[in-house]
Amino acid sequence: MSFSFIHYKRNLPKQRDIKSRVNDYKDYNGFWSKKDVIDQSSRCMGCGVPFCHQGCPLGNFIPDWNNLVSKSNWESALKSLHSTNNFPDFTGRICPAPCEASCVLNINNEPVAIEQIEKEISEKGWGMGWISPQIPTNRTGKKIAVIGSGPTGLAAAQQLNRLGHFVTVFEKDAKIGGLLRYGIPDFKLDKFIVERRVNQIIQEGVDFVPNAHVGVNIDTDDLIKDYDVLLLACGARHPRDLNIPGRDLEGIHFAMEYLTQQNVFNDPELDSNKKQILANGKNVIIIGGGDTGSDCLGTAHRQKAKNVYQFELLPKPPKRRSNDNPWPQWPKIFTSSGSHDEGGVREFGISTKKFNGKDGKLVSLSTVKVHNYNGGFKEIAGSEKDIPTDLVVLAMGFETPDLDDVVKKLRIKLSKNNHVETKSNGVTNINNVFAAGDMVIGQSIVVSAIAEGRKVADSINHYLNKIS
Repeated sequence: MSFSFIHYKRNLPKQRDIKSRVNDYKDYNGFWSKKDVIDQSSRCMGCGVPFCHQGCPLGNFIPDWNNLVSKSNWESALKSLHSTNNFPDFTGRICPAPCEASCVLNINNEPVAIEQIEKEISEKGWGMGWISPQIPTNRTGKKIAVIGSGPTGLAAAQQLNRLGHFVTVFEKDAKIGGLLRYGIPDFKLDKFIVERRVNQIIQEGVDFVPNAHVGVNIDTDDLIKDYDVLLLACGARHPRDLNIPGRDLEGIHFAMEYLTQQNVFNDPELDSNKKQILANGKNVIIIGGGDTGSDCLGTAHRQKAKNVYQFELLPKPPKRRSNDNPWPQWPKIFTSSGSHDEGGVREFGISTKKFNGKDGKLVSLSTVKVHNYNGGFKEIAGSEKDIPTDLVVLAMGFETPDLDDVVKKLRIKLSKNNHVETKSNGVTNINNVFAAGDMVIGQSIVVSAIAEGRKVADSINHYLNKIS
């Protein structure tokens, strides 16, 4: 057991200066020095019962690769990391790090900086040339169609291809990556990080078909006929709406519409035929206090918004865990992101009652403060307010998968909450059609999506072996 946490405090790399980084869309997070990497990884105690394992949906062997990094055994650390995680360069940047919440040090100290260590390992691997295509030596002859190229689809495709099956991934958008490419801002996940992983998977033998919207311009009957297995990994991209008076006014947009357009405009290889949603010089209000709302906040800063507000319906979380939220549960505490550090006003306990307009355009919204009451919310009398705004971004999460394309065409059975219903092995009501990721489990995080892809790949491989 290591006791280096006594000598070294948690210390994250320095970020780029706020005044400069809000002028571009480049990643603003840095890397450690060689000494800092050793010091920070050595803070891991190597617990006999590593609670970080149960906190991580992938079950990463965190103490193992922390120990290897502390001894500068980088290549072995990378092998350990890749044994459970196909894409540590994604999770090392955009994961909320439930493993850190479960770190034993988090009981009365600051947790090991696991996410940053993961990022350092993967970048060391790319820099040293240790990450290369793993091309299967034998082919089974079985063909699998994966629908959707987000983290679930990519992880499943890579796993199945490495097992020797022929895999084709169909993506409805112009480039591969799903929300990794289109939904997450470049300042959090530079798209060359996605590109190099996609290129690795292509070199391993997976075929990608962009602009292929299954159920729309790709016939589902043809896929059923041509492939042994279909895997639905389309995500849950149908956003939660706010159906209040004035919703149809010009100037109200969903978060993914706003974020996707900016990512498209940042990519010279992609053309947008729509007028861009811009915040420059505007009073912007973001409704929703989660990570997506934070991404919209950072984007609005870079678009030079005049003022930006982020409203959350729930009350402001406490600074410390409450008695009913003990370790190692996910801490329901107040946190700030890099976007919050850059500016803007956050308000909690705010309910939006009405959008107000003039000549069909948004000019303000009407709000009232609320507090928790009998499991719901109660308005606070006298707290009503009209707030001038030119642009509202709805970032209130996602409800369901898109149900009007492949799901409808294949007549896939749905659960009570309108997600795809599967058995424990991921199979749907059709024997050779599997589903995984957010379209099954609901809105989740990237690390859970990767775990879903790996899990369903095992199930598909087992199924194909049985029918051979």
